[in-house]
Amino acid sequence: MKKIKYFIALSTLFVAFSCEDYLDTDNIYGKSLETFYSTPTDINEAMAGVYNAMYTTNVYSNESVAANLMSDMMLGGGGPDDAGAKWVDNFQDPAEDTYRDLWVQSYNGIARANAIIEKAADADFSSFFSSPEEAQQFKDQAIGEAHFMRAFYYFRLAKFFGGVPLIVAINDPKDVARATYSETFAQIASDLKSAIETMPETPFPSIATSQIGHANKWVAEAYMGRVFLFYTGYMTNMNNTPTSDLPLVDGGSLSSADVAAYLEDVINNSGHALASDFRNLWPYSYVNIAAGETVLPWAAEEGLSWVGQDGTTPTFGTGNFETMFAQRFSFGDWGWNNGNIYTNRLSLFSSIRGQSLVPFGEGWGWMTVNPRLWSNWDDSDPRKAGSILEVGNPAQGTEGWAPPGNQDHGTGLYNKKYTALQFPDETGAVKGMFVQLYGWGNADMQLMHAQDFIFMRFADVLLMHSEITGTAEGMNAVRARAGLDPVGYSLEALKEERLHEFAFEGLRWFDLVRWGDVEAAFNYTLNVNNSGTAATYQVNYRPETKGLVPIPETEMRLSNGIYEQNPGW
Repeated sequence: MKKIKYFIALSTLFVAFSCEDYLDTDNIYGKSLETFYSTPTDINEAMAGVYNAMYTTNVYSNESVAANLMSDMMLGGGGPDDAGAKWVDNFQDPAEDTYRDLWVQSYNGIARANAIIEKAADADFSSFFSSPEEAQQFKDQAIGEAHFMRAFYYFRLAKFFGGVPLIVAINDPKDVARATYSETFAQIASDLKSAIETMPETPFPSIATSQIGHANKWVAEAYMGRVFLFYTGYMTNMNNTPTSDLPLVDGGSLSSADVAAYLEDVINNSGHALASDFRNLWPYSYVNIAAGETVLPWAAEEGLSWVGQDGTTPTFGTGNFETMFAQRFSFGDWGWNNGNIYTNRLSLFSSIRGQSLVPFGEGWGWMTVNPRLWSNWDDSDPRKAGSILEVGNPAQGTEGWAPPGNQDHGTGLYNKKYTALQFPDETGAVKGMFVQLYGWGNADMQLMHAQDFIFMRFADVLLMHSEITGTAEGMNAVRARAGLDPVGYSLEALKEERLHEFAFEGLRWFDLVRWGDVEAAFNYTLNVNNSGTAATYQVNYRPETKGLVPIPETEMRLSNGIYEQNPGW
């Protein structure tokens, strides 16, 4: 029940802390900037609020959903009424505020991180620990973690919107203009550097289960690699200003050698490692074990067994050394305020539309898989069947599937990594796997997805190291895990490896952008099924947008002319 308790705490905690504007007024609960942040409990509660900003009410502002819809691996899908999914997929924004929750929640997270960075620096926690060293370690972790999370939110903003207003102190003015792209990334890199230099070097296997989901030094080092590749790639390939360094706020910069050294520290010292089988990273590998019988014949034949999602000693699974940073999900309830946002809506929205099968349950059928990905992917790569769910296949438990009458962009292929999983309980009633594992009372198909969304895996550290250094060792380690022969390094080989390793993990769109491959990626037409009618599908990507989405119109109006809209919007 650990995850359930964790999310109840998240969902109830921030009534008092969700609005920074009111923190300096009289507070009947005794919480204010002057009195808070003085105990470890205060810091832990405040940090939970920082992470709480990951969750967005508007599903189009959910990073994993938006990034997958915009990628070339997935189509809009859904039903005839799901216009929003098709707009995002086709780079349209008639609703004006499609991404406003992403903007607002990111700045909520930044404001909360700012408060921890400033207030924890002056706090004395020594009376709460048995030694000054323990107190200092707690303080270092809190400040470093807040720096990381501030970088995380600014990076999220920059990937979608480009340069954004920089507010890095409690009392900074809130009506500042957008910073440049380089200024924004200098802040991101500087925060990551501070996080790396501040947080303790605790090996991952020694991190307590209660801290799984929190950032640490290794996560910050891994993100430095991702930020470096995105910034240098975007500036070179999308902005036509070639650069090989990542700027810092103080005027310095980080070179490829500097960033490679960070990744090598993760590889050599973090304690993270690849799972023995790629497919064991995904919960479908546990459904037979959870059900107590074979409901997914393919998984039984392949001897799959989930590593779990609670670190090296999980509640369920064999132990996960690969996942480095994830957005934690549990269950919500309709009686809560936006309680459904604490379930993994990527799993809900990308699951099979209109049919509830065993072990793959019903969803909304968004983000149907591009058949070009399926047909161009070699069958000998186990990641193909490990990533894509093919309907009408008895080995996959989908032999009962029939084309639904209200599925648009139908391809017969769905996301297998993040999908609804279910099986009959002891009474014969079919319920979600996670609902049964955690004993959750509400079995609503919209609320049953407690699978974490993985932001960073150790496999990405290996592939980023190969890309930055131009060497094949990391790339071939990932290939070897998939049973594939080694290859010499080339950027094209690296691109294909990332496509197959990280399908549907929210990375493909940003890879296309930083490589300058977006226009070429959408140069095709597909035959699809739109609610029973044969149709064609083609994406209208507009290069003038430079891979960015629009600043929300509400924010444009509130800025009173201070913000400039992104090109093409």
